Amino acid sequence: MFQMLLLIIYLAFISLGLPDSLLGSAWPSMYREFSVPVSYSGIVFMIISLGTIVSSLQSDRLTRRFGTGKITAVSVLMTAAALFGFSISHSFFALCLWAIPYGLGAGSVDASLNNYVALHYASRHMSWLHCMWGIGASLGPYIMGYALTGGYGWSMGYRIIAIIQILLTAFLFFSLSQWKNGSSDEGEQGEGEAKALSLGEILHIPGAKEILVTFFCYCALEQTANLWVSSYLVLQKGITPEQAAGFASLFFVGITAGRFFSGFLTMKLGDTQMIRLGQGIILLGILTLLMPFGLGASRLGLLLIGLGCAPVYPSIIHSTPASFGADKSQAMIGVQMAFAYVGTCLMPPLFGIIANHITAALFPFYLLMILGVMIFAYERMLSKVRQRRAGAVQTAGL
Repeated sequence: MFQMLLLIIYLAFISLGLPDSLLGSAWPSMYREFSVPVSYSGIVFMIISLGTIVSSLQSDRLTRRFGTGKITAVSVLMTAAALFGFSISHSFFALCLWAIPYGLGAGSVDASLNNYVALHYASRHMSWLHCMWGIGASLGPYIMGYALTGGYGWSMGYRIIAIIQILLTAFLFFSLSQWKNGSSDEGEQGEGEAKALSLGEILHIPGAKEILVTFFCYCALEQTANLWVSSYLVLQKGITPEQAAGFASLFFVGITAGRFFSGFLTMKLGDTQMIRLGQGIILLGILTLLMPFGLGASRLGLLLIGLGCAPVYPSIIHSTPASFGADKSQAMIGVQMAFAYVGTCLMPPLFGIIANHITAALFPFYLLMILGVMIFAYERMLSKVRQRRAGAVQTAGL
């Protein structure tokens, strides 16, 4: 039964990734139909992100009250409804309205599912599940491309994804009884009965602020690389946009393949080792990108940055119960997700300002700065967690 539930969670992670890249794929067709500037996609993205931040911050309270299974099922249903709403929208205003349940549903399911897996499954499953997210994020543009090239329009692309989400919702509702019947890979049990923590209480936990900065930096680095690597290659390396798009795909190949292989590495290495390994590979990738060895170095650098990013996100999430306690993990993961979206909203546009007013050549140095802050914050978090544990041991011995 527990393995069937794991299969459903794998499908849920694919489903989480499916809509994530749809807006970017469909927008060149959508903005003309809505008669709005091309830049208006940023408005939709910000509404979705704001909803995700709000629901992530509330995930601890909601999950303790209703349970992970119900939250996941209802959240996927909200996302499915929003995607169907996108498909029938005939104005930009309607699109913005549907973006609200889209963001609210995405944040809740992301935080609740990640915490459930962190509590109940071994680290390898967290890596493979986020690999499944990458597969979903890769499939989304193909589905949209099929709809567009087949003459069905962008609305059909959204409708197909909405139907897939509705089918998954049905599976999730049928599986509700299984969410409380499984036994953990690592012996940890389900959701705690303690009261939900406020944001202030979370920030006062030793090491909490540091891990939030770590997560902010990781997601800022990943999204900045995602959005700006093609522009950097065109402006600084002198290649065509078509070539740059092919180069940029190496970053995503690195993340997806890296998470697959990370699942096997976690059988030998712990979460802290995996995070440090990932940070080291990102550093190597950025330095390779800076080397004056032509396009070959650029290809290798992008692949290495993607490979380095692969283990960091799932390992931080999986280590949360061990670092802060199973009773606090849902609250911590919810706030981590919120900080992740703040990082993805703020830092890529900030580099856009730098590239516009100074030079895009600073792209690798910008990534290097974010990575440096991430490493410092993570090591400081580990130090504070060790101090807290040592203090607890001394108190217990008195």
